[in-house]
Amino acid sequence: MLPDHESAPSAPVSVTRDDVRRLVDGGTQLVEVLPLEEFDDEHLPGAINLPLKSLTAETSAGLDRSRPVIVYCWDGL
Repeated sequence: MLPDHESAPSAPVSVTRDDVRRLVDGGTQLVEVLPLEEFDDEHLPGAINLPLKSLTAETSAGLDRSRPVIVYCWDGL
């Protein structure tokens, strides 16, 4: 995991459940890209739903660009 003062990598990285908890507690935004029906059935606490199929600059405009983002999707496979 990167120290707080380092820049984020240019490619996605995997994080553990404990990393996610720590990062979200520290202000990182948690975005689930599940379809709305799946998000409504079960989602992580505090997650924001931005369905992947409708993800655009406009739909993501509500994200705080000054805070890191974790993107999550459970595909059930």
